[in-house]
Amino acid sequence: MLTLEILYQDDRLVVVNKPSGLLVHPSAEASDRKTCLSILRDQLGRYVYPLHRLDRGTSGILLMGLDSETARLMQGAFIRREVSKTYLAIVRGWLNEEGVLDRPLRKTGGEKETALTRYRTLAHSKLPYPVGNYPEARYSLVRAFPVTGRRHQIRRHLSNASYPIVGDAVHGDGKHNRLFRQLFSCYHLLLHAEAIEFIHPFQKESVVLTTPPHKDFAEICARMGWNVNAELS
Repeated sequence: MLTLEILYQDDRLVVVNKPSGLLVHPSAEASDRKTCLSILRDQLGRYVYPLHRLDRGTSGILLMGLDSETARLMQGAFIRREVSKTYLAIVRGWLNEEGVLDRPLRKTGGEKETALTRYRTLAHSKLPYPVGNYPEARYSLVRAFPVTGRRHQIRRHLSNASYPIVGDAVHGDGKHNRLFRQLFSCYHLLLHAEAIEFIHPFQKESVVLTTPPHKDFAEICARMGWNVNAELS
């Protein structure tokens, strides 16, 4: 039976390490596929409630509720921005050390919503391969802190700033995605949800959870000359 790595569990909440490529819940385009919800329900033998989104291509921390009351309270905490999340990404280009991406993003229906992402660049690297009009390919390892929670927010903000995430088939750069496929056999989005912090809705204590990037992500970092343990400390 397919199972998910459980990072934390009590009688109210469960946190899993989602693999890249796995949907959180069924969609119209993939209603017959296994999802985090269906796998975890089978694994725990009980109903679970999704509390936030994580794109199919994104790996890392995913928080679920184990009852409707917990789900209601935690969803309120997300709305009030009382839950902090941290992501790692490999992006095209050399992004400056730190900054804020403050640009409204359009909803599916057409209306724009405020959206804010803070970021800090951890390392730069370059590969001796020409891409487009440039003699070499430059990349940054970035830690992103989304303040709001819009759909594809980090991916869209970085793309709008001309630093798209490598492996992003929707908002990314096809030339760089192709290079990573050729060099590293990388066919997935290089975006990882590495940390979450929140106040437990019943215990009223701070919960802080982290998980390192998956093996493929870490190996790419190593080949880029980045010491993941040192860069992430």
